[in-house]
Amino acid sequence: MPVGSHIHQLELRHRELEDKLTEILASPSADDMEIADIKRQKLYIKDKIHQLKESTQVH
Repeated sequence: MPVGSHIHQLELRHRELEDKLTEILASPSADDMEIADIKRQKLYIKDKIHQLKESTQVH
C-alpha cells in the first residue's frame, strides 16, 4: 500500500473514532473505560500518521 494511501486510511479511522467519541460523550451513561480506550486509539493513530508523514518528507 502506498504511504499516501495508508495515511489517508489512518486519517479516516481517526475521524471515525472522533465521531464515536463525540457520540459516547453525549450519552448520559458514558463509559469511562471506553472513552479512555478510544482516546488511546486516536493518539496511536495520530502518532502513526505523524511518523509516516515524517518518513516521507525525509526521503
